[in-house]
Amino acid sequence: MTIIKISENRKKYMNLLFLADEQESMIDRYIDKGDMFILKEKDIVIAECIVVNIGKGEYEIKNIAVVPERQGQGYGKKLIEYVLSYYNDCRVMYVGTGDSDLTVPFYKSCGFEESHRIKNFFTDNYDKPIFENGKQLIDMVCLKRKKEE
Repeated sequence: MTIIKISENRKKYMNLLFLADEQESMIDRYIDKGDMFILKEKDIVIAECIVVNIGKGEYEIKNIAVVPERQGQGYGKKLIEYVLSYYNDCRVMYVGTGDSDLTVPFYKSCGFEESHRIKNFFTDNYDKPIFENGKQLIDMVCLKRKKEE
């Protein structure tokens, strides 16, 4: 398994990015503002992550996805641990997600705790309703993880 930072041709990974964010105009807001990492086994891309520096030792995971057939096997956690160690100045890592029974427990299992919520984020910012596991996403759940000293 290798993790590689991607500097060019990021749109090549749109199929993976769409797993975590269904609207291209939203992806366009951050795809070039942060660092993109991919996790590969041999020549197969299994996961990706985009992280943005928001200042003063704070970073935000804007997009993280694992190919469906490899989900639940620890690749997402490995990618999160990698990006936490990659940024030497990182004090706090944030992530925003839908209020979903799939994603919120995943982030909590990675050491994140709920920070706050952004009301109506998905209904105000997306062109069409987004559903996950049969539930419409409305509010964004923001979580944070303080980096261990």
